[in-house]
Amino acid sequence: MYDVIIIGGGVSGAASARELSRYKVNVCLLEKEHDVCCGTTKANSAIVHAGYDAANGSLMAKLNVRGNEMMEQLSKELDFPFKRNGSLVICRDEEDMPNLQALYERGVQNGVKDLRIISREELVEMEPNITDDAVAALYAPTGGIVCPFNLNIALAENANVNGVEFKFNTEVIDIKKVDDHFEIQTNNGVYEAKCIVNAAGVYADKLHNMVSENKIHITPRRGDYCLLDKTAGGHVSKTIFALPGKYGKGILVTPTVHGNLLIGPTAIDIEDKEGINTTAEGLQEVISKAGASVKNIPMRQVITSFAGLRAHEDGHEFIIGEVEDCEGFFDCAGIESPGLSSAPAIGEMVANILKEKMGLEEKEDFIATRKGVLDPEELSLEERKQLIKENPAYGNIICRCEMVTEGEIIDAIKRPLGATSLDGVKRRTRAGMGRCQSGFCAPRTMEILARELGVDMSEITKSGKGSEIIVGTNKDRL
Repeated sequence: MYDVIIIGGGVSGAASARELSRYKVNVCLLEKEHDVCCGTTKANSAIVHAGYDAANGSLMAKLNVRGNEMMEQLSKELDFPFKRNGSLVICRDEEDMPNLQALYERGVQNGVKDLRIISREELVEMEPNITDDAVAALYAPTGGIVCPFNLNIALAENANVNGVEFKFNTEVIDIKKVDDHFEIQTNNGVYEAKCIVNAAGVYADKLHNMVSENKIHITPRRGDYCLLDKTAGGHVSKTIFALPGKYGKGILVTPTVHGNLLIGPTAIDIEDKEGINTTAEGLQEVISKAGASVKNIPMRQVITSFAGLRAHEDGHEFIIGEVEDCEGFFDCAGIESPGLSSAPAIGEMVANILKEKMGLEEKEDFIATRKGVLDPEELSLEERKQLIKENPAYGNIICRCEMVTEGEIIDAIKRPLGATSLDGVKRRTRAGMGRCQSGFCAPRTMEILARELGVDMSEITKSGKGSEIIVGTNKDRL
């Protein structure tokens, strides 16, 4: 029996696992997909919000500001890309200035540092491509951008190194309270735990409602995005928002930590908790509304589009804590924007609640740091020559668009919670994320995966069971 089972391997579940791994406690994480970072975390804006948007006094506001404060140190400890590039909320009409002022005042009350409203002159100096009708903006220098894949993976790897078990391809079917513990029925048998942390994203309501009479409801809110090539990455330097409306912050335009340009998302409520397909209407909305904030966006440089789901709880608030009518069951639910920004603080809060509940003691041998996949481009020429001399795989370029080597892909496969699919390699190394979108490198990456995992190439998938790429040979007859 485990002391704690966490359900969900997204950024909230992984952050909770990492923080709990500081203590003398037996923890297991169950994930229905083949890898971490396969749900909400894999498709979002990659923004570390400053914290001016959430309602004063809300858990969203508190954890957003705290998570923002924690992110830079965490990025150094766990070696993932993070940049404090700042953000701008654009006001396009003098009549809307009171709304901008209200946003500023909300941010000040939330504890956001260094907020100020800037004039059009200063705005244009910061961002020459800003729309011609912008009259002012709210400037938040503490806003940032992050790689959501690497953040999620780094937290999970560090938790695993510190003793947290991870069970993949394990979907929770039912949960029952039996005396002083829980029985968790899955497609891979029954797991037992004294406590459960429900970090199941858009499915968190389903799990909560298995054990509680006080029902919650989560709506999958789809967001469509367009990603532009690195040649467009310098079009803006800061994250550009429109003034928030009913459905959130509207369409943003932002650079990414890897040098691309990202625009989106829409906010479309749907029923399907797996509905991550883009639509022509959604993408057209992204393109038209992005152009309202930033002019001359080079849309011909779009290299891919995608959609993600936000776990929108009816009360539009994070639900974190022990369920009133089910002792030992802890929700980490309704984690929509600013969930990614808040993740370090969410993990901290969950661990503190369980520490108090279970009387946990800190470990003396907790490993606080982790090194990511080695990027040879960060080395000097001499260091790189020496690396290739010692390991020739680092001299073999597999992904030409992103200049990813065979050595990096092997590292991604062999490290803790290593990659087992094309998407797993892509999220750890960026192989396949470039202009050709894996058109060139996929076959070679599949060969490396098959070789290193000791399986046939027909078993290699894009993103887990059901997404096999090879279904036969050209000699097969139907």
